[in-house]
Amino acid sequence: MSTFITDDIWARYEERGYLNLGQLISDQELAALQGRIDEIMLGKASLDYSRLMMQLDSVTGKYNDAGEQSNGWKGETLGYRKIQNLEIDDLFRKYLEHPIFHEICTRVYGHDTPVGCFRAMFMNKPANQGTKLPWHQDAWTDLDRQPLITLWTALDPATKANGCVEVIPGSHRQGLINPSHGSGFLTEEQAVEYCRSEDIVYMELAPGEVALLHNWLLHSSDVNRTEIPRRAFSVCYMDGATVSKSGEKFTRLFEGAVK
Repeated sequence: MSTFITDDIWARYEERGYLNLGQLISDQELAALQGRIDEIMLGKASLDYSRLMMQLDSVTGKYNDAGEQSNGWKGETLGYRKIQNLEIDDLFRKYLEHPIFHEICTRVYGHDTPVGCFRAMFMNKPANQGTKLPWHQDAWTDLDRQPLITLWTALDPATKANGCVEVIPGSHRQGLINPSHGSGFLTEEQAVEYCRSEDIVYMELAPGEVALLHNWLLHSSDVNRTEIPRRAFSVCYMDGATVSKSGEKFTRLFEGAVK
């Protein structure tokens, strides 16, 4: 097994629930990903849009005012909030199979466990826009087991001003706080109790830097108050044997141990 992440670094991740892995790709590779997602938003990509779940950003900045999340292109605009199922795109698929991501999955799920992709998605806060994301954990009630990690790649500078991810260090060790919610969102009362302003860490990242996040780490993000968009590519990796309660299976990425 490779050793990009030492045991000491991994111990810090397990304590805090997040880790900045640094920039893992070249500037040229980063530019290719940036250009590709813009092509997809503008309808210029040669791929099956009916397989992409796409959502337009809100105008008000309120989470409940964001567009419908449904498959299919919704017009030529850089104002998408979310584009999911990007594992069907060759360029993004190649990136999410990065050897370092395989190493991390091996640490989390076991040496011989196949690994699948729960969701590979573009997250966007357009310039002077963006949707405020309430405090939540990434947890889902419709799966037979919980995915545990997400790899989050900044495609632009992610800053406090343009809506970088905000986290509560160590909160993943409290377990699921609101397990009855279908995707892990906290109630207003729980957010007040568990997400004190003095505990918030702003995960500011340079373009190309990658953050490893435990899915139960409490996180949120604000709107974008700058002229710089905050584009990101987020991949949730899961045990490859996971199925949904409806019987849905998921794309396999890695078929066992790192060689």
